[in-house]
Amino acid sequence: MQTSTDAARDALGALRAEVSKAVVGQDAVVTGLVIALLCRGHVLLEGVPGVAKTLMVRTLASALSLDFKRVQFTPDLMPGDVTGSLIYDAKTAEFEFREGPVFTNLLLADEINRTPPKTQAALLEAMEERQVSVEGAARPLPEPFVVCATQNPVEYEGTYQLPEAQLDRFLLKLTVPLPPREQEIAVLERHARGFDPRDLSEVKAVATAEDLAAGREAAAKVHVAPEVLGYIVDVARATRNSPSLQLGVSPRGATALLAAARAWAWLSGRHYVTPDDVKALARPALRHRVQLRPEAELEGATADGLLDGILASVPVPR
Repeated sequence: MQTSTDAARDALGALRAEVSKAVVGQDAVVTGLVIALLCRGHVLLEGVPGVAKTLMVRTLASALSLDFKRVQFTPDLMPGDVTGSLIYDAKTAEFEFREGPVFTNLLLADEINRTPPKTQAALLEAMEERQVSVEGAARPLPEPFVVCATQNPVEYEGTYQLPEAQLDRFLLKLTVPLPPREQEIAVLERHARGFDPRDLSEVKAVATAEDLAAGREAAAKVHVAPEVLGYIVDVARATRNSPSLQLGVSPRGATALLAAARAWAWLSGRHYVTPDDVKALARPALRHRVQLRPEAELEGATADGLLDGILASVPVPR
């Protein structure tokens, strides 16, 4: 007999098939987004323009029947444009708060690195505390609340690099790759048949906020053996001792890796976390939390490459 937990897993598992109606491939990225939703975590999507980052998030929101808003981050965007502000009402002679786009379930912060640090920081309280404070009054955000931010890895002119403190607020950093030849042909075939990326009427809601809540509760109960906890800590500590890194993974990063591994284990139908789960989620959970030394960058080292080396060197529990 299927339990409510099994039904929630099936519903969330159906998301990939539903998103594929609008986005070809990218199953791994969609899975990462679902893991973040299960962990109430935020996601940084990095990829060159034109790989369907925005379309993917829009489609996911439709398939989850969640409230969705998009903010195009620009150099002249002000913090109040994101969080909301007090507006004077001439009829009542009082100030009233007008909610900004951050008051939603799924916020797409498009090209977040194109806006100055002052506006980037406006998201910090919302991402960490899940509230917005204006004139001393705290206003809670809806539940669930997840930020999906995008950035272009090859564009540097007119951009503002996210500070480490804000990068650390993202549960995962997912890289959105260019599609292989077969998938790119499939994209062109869809457009040749008249596919309109602005029309998501074919996408149906296959999961709900209740499914997410049930999945979140179940994932939090996934068993983690002491040896696996030690393995996660050993991986985090190894990044701090790496001669190629000037900034290693903080305890917050280790807890993020634990939460993501638990969610992945539950999605996979298991009630326990394996070292392979930790390895699978190490790159997306940690790549944005480490900082390479300049000499390592000059030698062509990458965060993913160094993490792979660390995972290969840290003893795996049996």
